[in-house]
Amino acid sequence: MKKNIGNKLALYPTPATVVGTIGEEGKVNWMLVAHIGIVSHSKLLLSVHSAHHSVKAIDATRRLSINLIDESFVGAADYTGTVSGAKVDKSGVFKYHLGEAGMPIIEQSPLAMECEVIDTYELDGFKNYICSIMGTYVEEDKLDEQGKPDYTKLKPILFEMPTYKYLRTGGVVGDCMKMGKALDQTING
Repeated sequence: MKKNIGNKLALYPTPATVVGTIGEEGKVNWMLVAHIGIVSHSKLLLSVHSAHHSVKAIDATRRLSINLIDESFVGAADYTGTVSGAKVDKSGVFKYHLGEAGMPIIEQSPLAMECEVIDTYELDGFKNYICSIMGTYVEEDKLDEQGKPDYTKLKPILFEMPTYKYLRTGGVVGDCMKMGKALDQTING
C-alpha cells in the first residue's frame, strides 16, 4: 500500500551540473545547479533561486554554460554550491576554456553545453531560464559509435534533494521501444 506524503516534489534525482557565467569585468563564476530539465529536443530549463549571485550575470549576458559533473570532481562542484560568488572568487575552482559562444567550459567536465537564454519567468522565488543550446562539447572517448553521448561512459552524478545526496548512475536497463514491442507481442500475440 502507498502512503500519501503530501505535496512533496518527488522527481529527484536530477543531473548535478555546474553552471558557468561571466559577470562584471569579465569574471567567471561557477554555481552548482540540479534544478534542470528538458522542455523540447533543443531547449532546456534552468531554475535558479533569485538570490544567487550568478543571476545578475545570466540576466546581463543571457548566456551560460552547463557542465555535467562526474565523480572525479564532485567535491569541487559541491563547493561551488556552498559559497556565494558575491563573497568568494570562484573563478579559479576549475581549469576552463571559453567555448565558441564565449562561455566558460570546465576542462574536467565530460560534457558541457553553451546556452542562450530565450525566455525567463519567475516563480516561487526562482528565476527560470528557458535556454537554447548553442553548442554541446563531449570528450571523444565518451561518444558511442554513432557520435552520440554515451552515458554509460559519461557517468554523470545525480543529486537527490530530500536527503541532499549525490548518486552514481548505473548501467543500461534495456532498449527504449524494443522493450515495449516485446511486451506488445506477449500481450497481443
